[in-house]
Amino acid sequence: MSLRILLVRHGLSSFNLEHRIQGRDDLSSLTEEGVKQALATGEALRDLSINAAYSSPLRRAHDTATALLAAQGGGLEASLDDDLREVDLAPWSGLLSSEVQERFPEAYRVWKQQPEQLQLERADGSSYAPIPELMEQARRFVDRLLARHNPASVEAQTVLVVGHNAILRCLLLTLLGLPASGFRRLRLDNASLSVLNLSATGDRDVVVQIESLNGTTHLHPEVCGGWLPAKGAGPRLLLVRHGETDWNRQGRFQGQIDIPLNDNGRAQAAAAGTYLRKLTFQRAYTSSMSRPRQTAEGILSHHPGVPLTSVRDLVEIGHGQWEGCLESEIEDGWADLLAAWKQAPETVQMPDGETIHDVWDRSLRGWNTIAASLHSDETALVVAHDAVNKTILCGLLGLSAADIWAVKQGNGGVTVIDYPNGADQPPVVVCLNQTAHLGGVLDRTAAGAL
Repeated sequence: MSLRILLVRHGLSSFNLEHRIQGRDDLSSLTEEGVKQALATGEALRDLSINAAYSSPLRRAHDTATALLAAQGGGLEASLDDDLREVDLAPWSGLLSSEVQERFPEAYRVWKQQPEQLQLERADGSSYAPIPELMEQARRFVDRLLARHNPASVEAQTVLVVGHNAILRCLLLTLLGLPASGFRRLRLDNASLSVLNLSATGDRDVVVQIESLNGTTHLHPEVCGGWLPAKGAGPRLLLVRHGETDWNRQGRFQGQIDIPLNDNGRAQAAAAGTYLRKLTFQRAYTSSMSRPRQTAEGILSHHPGVPLTSVRDLVEIGHGQWEGCLESEIEDGWADLLAAWKQAPETVQMPDGETIHDVWDRSLRGWNTIAASLHSDETALVVAHDAVNKTILCGLLGLSAADIWAVKQGNGGVTVIDYPNGADQPPVVVCLNQTAHLGGVLDRTAAGAL
């Protein structure tokens, strides 16, 4: 009854190493490091049963898929698909990024700031828009993928897709129903792994959930303290969901009842602390409730002296009369309202509680206040709750309050947000819901209830 899609960007290529524009020309090849990355990704996926694999025909992607699948050990070969080819940047292909910036300064500025508006010229003199064309290409691939692997089919399936930076971003935007203007909000590193879960429920044809985005920890399993994508210019915020509670494990709606971490939750906080121990934090923030504070304290045990500030705007959604109840108990008393919460959460007023719009307004207010307070070189830790984190991430990705189920937040999961152009400019979701420090590349934490 579901479809899992594993998105993998090709490993480090010769043009990546030289900072050259690749586009869809087949001029670059995997480096030795790129081959190692492909093998490491395959090894990380060894415990998964993959039903089908698809790859761009360009050799840097195809060679990644071949090495990955050999290491994964499932005996699959990737089917080559032209709609997984990289963005067409033909006038720039083979040039150094610095050469493009020097020779085409205005076009390069548009590419970096508003790539969906970039216009280039073909060899015959005709003009074309690379990113809108790529979005159409992504739509074609998604349509054919869903026709072959229907999420409503009886058996769950897992599909591997190996491609390139730009086309994979366009696939993500297409699956999430987002416009091309969201292109620069996403980051995908070489050999990174992103996991999407698709299901067919209710009156919606396909529901898409991002389980994780741009995971790279599997590429450096030997590094004590974990591995996150490198930080560039501008402030960085790490958003973490609190560790597990007994009520998460039981599936109770806890909301604003102040339930502490259980033993597993404390272990998750400690694991997140080890994972992040090589980072340098200047500041840390937490919801005023005990479970995120205990999680933050576990992480900050490796960072003595970092001030921890409580932020009231980051407390969990108020479930009102549902708090302390199991889903089965809510089903008995509020069946229609519970069904609406699952299908259209933006329409629900919790009995004597909050709406998701209430949480959206205050959580983003708290987040934006924190982001605006950071200096350009600072990194801050923020620990909060499931609904709070989901509303923040939906806002940053360009989604709406109706889309909170599109973002997964595991207990102890780590998300990274960069502001390369300052806190008053659109951010980049560097990686989302990383839980490899808790065991494996899939999120196996308790689902719990909001």
